[in-house]
Amino acid sequence: MSESDSENHLQCMERFIELANTMKNDGVPTRVVSAALMTASGVYATYSVAGNSGGLNPSGVEKVAAAYKQNLENIQRAKREEAQAAAPQSNS
Repeated sequence: MSESDSENHLQCMERFIELANTMKNDGVPTRVVSAALMTASGVYATYSVAGNSGGLNPSGVEKVAAAYKQNLENIQRAKREEAQAAAPQSNS
């Protein structure tokens, strides 16, 4: 991903989170907001590959699912690293 793409990615992600938080603050349960975001992401991932009238074949579904899995693993690794960095260091 180019630096420009990375910056656009970050800005888009922040906009989605802002919208999700607005929905949550409007009383929509977080589990519903999360499910809706996942559904919207799946619809858009399909569109980005197959267009408006197409669909993914089984191997395409597997590729998208693998991309989601890798992204979640990266997010969780970053969260663990942030938690470790924020934790007080013991001087044994």
